[in-house]
This record gives sequence, C-alpha cells and structure tokens, in this order.
Amino acid sequence: MELPIIEKGIADFAPDFRAISILVDATTASEGKMTRQVLEEACDFVRAGGPEWSDAHLANWADVYARFGAKPNRTPCSAQALRKRVERDGRIPSINPLVDLYNAVSLRYAVPVGGENLDAYVGLPRLAVSDGTEPFDTIANGEPLIENPAKGEIVWRDDVGVTCRRWNWRQGTRTRLDAIGGRMWFILESLGTMPEWALEEAGNMLVNGLAQLAPGSQITTRVIAVA
Repeated sequence: MELPIIEKGIADFAPDFRAISILVDATTASEGKMTRQVLEEACDFVRAGGPEWSDAHLANWADVYARFGAKPNRTPCSAQALRKRVERDGRIPSINPLVDLYNAVSLRYAVPVGGENLDAYVGLPRLAVSDGTEPFDTIANGEPLIENPAKGEIVWRDDVGVTCRRWNWRQGTRTRLDAIGGRMWFILESLGTMPEWALEEAGNMLVNGLAQLAPGSQITTRVIAVA
C-alpha cells in the first residue's frame, strides 16, 4: 500500500501532526497469542498516572478538535475516551486479543490508535476536511444508519465515504476491524506535545504484539506527517 494521503488543509488545524502507519498482511499468517496481559498492564499504568505527557497531549488534541468545530468534552479523541473509562472504572473490558492490543497501546502512550480492515477500503485512506456530503455508515439504536459529517469536520475517508468521524472519534462499520485476517491497517496519531521517541515506542509495541498474534504476517511501518 502507498502511504495514506494527508490533504493540505490538515496543516491549518494541526501543523505538528505526525503519525505512524502500519500495514499488516496476515493472509498467510498462522494463529498466535499474546504472552502478556497487555491491556491489564496498560490500565494499571494509567491508574498510576502514566505516561507523563498524557495531560499535555490529550489537551493538545482537545484544542485541535475545537478548531474544526467539535466539542471535545462531548466527543473526545479516542485516546481521551479510553483514558476516561479507566480513570472512572479502573479497567476497560476485554473485547478480543487484537482490539485489546491496540487499546493497550493507546492507553500506555496516550495516543489515538485506529485499526481498519484494509480489504474493505476503496482507494487509499486519506485524512481530509469534510464537505459535509460524504456518507458515513454507523449503527444507531441497533439499526444501520447512514449519516453525514459536519462541513469542515476532519475525517478519515476513502473513495466511497467516511471511515472515521472527527479525526479519530468514531469508526464506521464498513471498514471496522474486529478480528485478525487479510490486510489490516493501523494508524497511531500524535501531535507536537507527544515526544517523537514515544510515538516510535508505541509503534514498536503494536508491531511486536501483532507479530505475536499473527506469526508470519508481513508488516510494513511508515512515518507520515503534514506537508
């Protein structure tokens, strides 16, 4: 896969945006398992106050959300939402080993992490400023629903429509990744208040975990940033 596209307008909202893109081809991988309780360990780490840059980084994300018209207290970035659940409940429930892994990375490094089924994409993923007409498939009250983002909202999308609203707040159902298999795409998204070495460590944690869960996968990692 070529690198995801970061459209020029993103720099107006977050000129210090930097991310790690991870492509995993697990079509011929075997089934593995994690050797550690990574989600539980990450929750313990958050409860102990880590990481030290979390408050600054998540406040940075809240500022960016406010710049494109979102209300971060109501629809926080994904890393903030996970952290709030741990601070409130002490734990977040296990879903499956794959989702647990990338949630653990997000918690331990206070960084939004997305996991997507790349085989469901039409064209390349791209981070864009919405015109307000793109379809977003979701679930409301247990029923499928197509909605549209607000005009000016930052979204991830492909050639068909929006795959994640409000930058990294809510994934759509069409490209959602729930289990290991096929081609998978992960994105770890940071702003300037997160140290570069920490983003690199977060990427390594995810890659090492994926190699344990799906031995034999072909994994490619790239750093991307605004132009």
